[in-house]
Amino acid sequence: VSFFLLRVNWYCVHTKPQKEAQVAAYLKDTLNLETYYPRLREYRTIRRVRKLVTAPLFPRYLFCRFDSSRDYRSVRYAPDAIDVVHGGSKPAIVQDPLIEELKKWAGEAFDIIAIKPPLRAGDQVQVTEGPLQGLPATILHTSEDQERVSILLSFLQCGAQMVVNRTQVRPL
Repeated sequence: VSFFLLRVNWYCVHTKPQKEAQVAAYLKDTLNLETYYPRLREYRTIRRVRKLVTAPLFPRYLFCRFDSSRDYRSVRYAPDAIDVVHGGSKPAIVQDPLIEELKKWAGEAFDIIAIKPPLRAGDQVQVTEGPLQGLPATILHTSEDQERVSILLSFLQCGAQMVVNRTQVRPL
C-alpha cells in the first residue's frame, strides 16, 4: 500500500475554456479521482450592475491527484480536457503544500475564495467613479451588508458627507 501512495501526486489539468467544472466532475465522479478546483468569489461591475460572481481562480486549470502510471491517459483524454501540464517530457507534479495552502486560504466554503478588501471607519480612500472621481475622502462608517460606505469628502476646506457603493472607492 505504501508503494501506491508514493506514486499518487497532484497534477495540474489544462481544460477547454469554461469547462473546468465539467472536467472536475468527470474526474471525480467517473474516474473516482480526487480533484481540487478553487474558485474566486468577488463583486464585479458588469454592464454597470454590481454582481457577485464566482469564477475559477485559475481559468482553464484545475488540480487532480492520481497515479500517473495508471491514470494519466484517462485524465489526459477526459472530455473537455486539453492535457496534463508538463515540465519537460513528464507531467509536472504540484507539491502537496501548495494545494494545502490554497485549501487553507479558501476555507471550508466549497473551495471558494472570497476577497473583500476591508474598509473601516477612518480609512483614507479615493473616489474612483462618478462626477467626484479622483477626490480624496475618509470612511465615516460602513453599512451592515458591507456594500455601501459613508464617506466624508474633503475639498475646498469644507466636508461633504455622502453614502456610496464600496466599489466606487479604493484605499489610498
